[in-house]
Amino acid sequence: MSVNTQDLSDLAEIDRFEQAIQAFNAGALDLDRMTAVRLQHGVYGQRQHGVHMFRIKVPGGRLTPDQLDAVADVTASHSQKGIAHVTTRHSIQIHFIPLDSTPAAMRRIAKVGMTTREACSNTVRNLTACGLSGVCPRERVDVTQHLDDAVKHFLRNPLNQQLPRKFKFSFSACESDCAQALLHDCGVVAIEKNGQHGFMIKAAGGLGHKPHEAIVVEEFIPERELLFALEALVALHNKYSDRTKRAKSRIKFLVERFGEQGFLEKYREEFGRTSQALAAQAYTQGAWRQPSGGEIPGPGAPRKLFAQRQAGLFVLPVALPTGDMTPARMRGIAALLRTHGLDELRTTQDQNLSILNVPQASVAALRGGLAELGLHEPVVGDNVVACPGTSTCRLGITASPVIAPQLSGGKADLRIRVSGCHNGCAQPETGDIGIYGEGKRLHGKLVPHYQMYFAGSGMQGGALALKGPALPVARIKQAIERVEEAHLASGATSFFTWARAQAPDYFKQLLADLADVKAEELQSVMRDYGGADDFRVLNLGGGECAGVSQALIGSNFFEAAHEREYRNALVFQLKYGEAAHCNEAILRLLGSGIVQLLEGARQDDVHQIAGQLKQLAPAALADEFARITGELDHSADISKETLAVISAAVDSWTVKAAAFATEKDAQLDLAETLPK
Repeated sequence: MSVNTQDLSDLAEIDRFEQAIQAFNAGALDLDRMTAVRLQHGVYGQRQHGVHMFRIKVPGGRLTPDQLDAVADVTASHSQKGIAHVTTRHSIQIHFIPLDSTPAAMRRIAKVGMTTREACSNTVRNLTACGLSGVCPRERVDVTQHLDDAVKHFLRNPLNQQLPRKFKFSFSACESDCAQALLHDCGVVAIEKNGQHGFMIKAAGGLGHKPHEAIVVEEFIPERELLFALEALVALHNKYSDRTKRAKSRIKFLVERFGEQGFLEKYREEFGRTSQALAAQAYTQGAWRQPSGGEIPGPGAPRKLFAQRQAGLFVLPVALPTGDMTPARMRGIAALLRTHGLDELRTTQDQNLSILNVPQASVAALRGGLAELGLHEPVVGDNVVACPGTSTCRLGITASPVIAPQLSGGKADLRIRVSGCHNGCAQPETGDIGIYGEGKRLHGKLVPHYQMYFAGSGMQGGALALKGPALPVARIKQAIERVEEAHLASGATSFFTWARAQAPDYFKQLLADLADVKAEELQSVMRDYGGADDFRVLNLGGGECAGVSQALIGSNFFEAAHEREYRNALVFQLKYGEAAHCNEAILRLLGSGIVQLLEGARQDDVHQIAGQLKQLAPAALADEFARITGELDHSADISKETLAVISAAVDSWTVKAAAFATEKDAQLDLAETLPK
């Protein structure tokens, strides 16, 4: 087992981003286009004007001491608050960074191979994995090796630049599924079936608006076909998900649209294509093993010293209050690891850290070193996760990080998940007790509330949480304590089992008096936790997770670039007929994009597109398009030589079409979509 050594950085890309900022500051790039650019590079707007959140991708949560030092340097040098925050998806967010400082921050993390590219926007986001992959006694394979393949494949991939909405992957190393496939757009789970090693694939899970549990799309798939399945799902999302209604644009809504069987049929169609196009691509062949048993650590990471499958080595968890780290603590942890010859730690789903490969002889000294930094291992009751809420997020309704430290999982060490709005970044539907912030009117006044959820788990045998009552924020701590007391009084060990065995209205009845606010009690519930003023919901224009869409033609150019990569791969495999179909797809996408840019009607037939171009576009551009499409009519049994000529013509026309489009709209950036 070794740490991730992939260099994900690109200095030329950072230079281009800095140039975009300069153009924006000079008035040559409008706000919408600048928003799209910075989100593609992992820079997210805040509630506070003039500063931004800087999201660093940490694939599988794996960090080296040098990388932690780089995060500390960025936090100390560029953040006005000096705090780095670990997310539930392994990433590290640093808030309160001025836009002009972000290129320098990017260059600092690039020195240690890290990137913010595609950490926001309509892209494949940071890929998550079991917190113990590579060291867990129960694992079948070190699934971070397969995760690395996917990271390398999707990062900067044209298919991944302008998806209808974000796309999230998880990778679990055994059937226990500690990475929680249930709630992901795509979840990969290592399994054994009939003596063969491979993966189960789940898809179309999601939280937030209309939570949906993932469905199984592959009961079993061998290693060599894993990437085919992953790309097929992203391609399915790209092709069919709604680009016009943001609230309906995640892949989970395609199950609702097509039905489960219809979704699976669409997936199989895409899989047939990806398996052809990616057939020659190298893939990881993992070192599979039989699990040796032991406890299931659960989502996040172990909450106590954990024996690795490597004899004599341990995982030491480190609790981070609400996931926050100061530069001094980060540098202290990095120095401590170096002192003991350790080279890997991980961010975890429960917003903590884990130090890996700790020899028994070093445990006491590490504990002492952490104590000097004011840090320690998790303790009973502190398994509380919170999103930034109204402290920074434009969508935040309640101050989730303010109330979270006041909450406890109690003697049963329940998982408490606190989100500042229904988007659920703290994953409230997967906690033992989850809550999200909302405003509700009582006696004519807007009162801050938390919607409660009970008994959620994204692991094997789990389910999204049961919806409970909504209670005023001022009473939520008491409500959680009451639920915990009822669970303990029952004598039941498993909160999940106990909560699901109750009558449908049990929690509503248990908390009825706390939900009931009489008129004379209104003033006691009017403020958010820690707030000095009466509650109100600020209209900040919505969040930026999805970004501001580029012009339609931009997404067409990126999809055409993806088709070009397929074409070139198929040529390498001597599949000339299939490659010719890719040329037709390129022309269809770009021709249609140009027509719509010129306010023509959308067409899917290349000959109808050619007719519209003759009416709308310059003669040279339209005539060349018509000539190439005519040549494609005779491509059923095309030769290698003829295909090469047509492909060169398609690529040449692509460059001309891009030049024409950017002449019509000077703010279009199509450089990454052009033939290399």
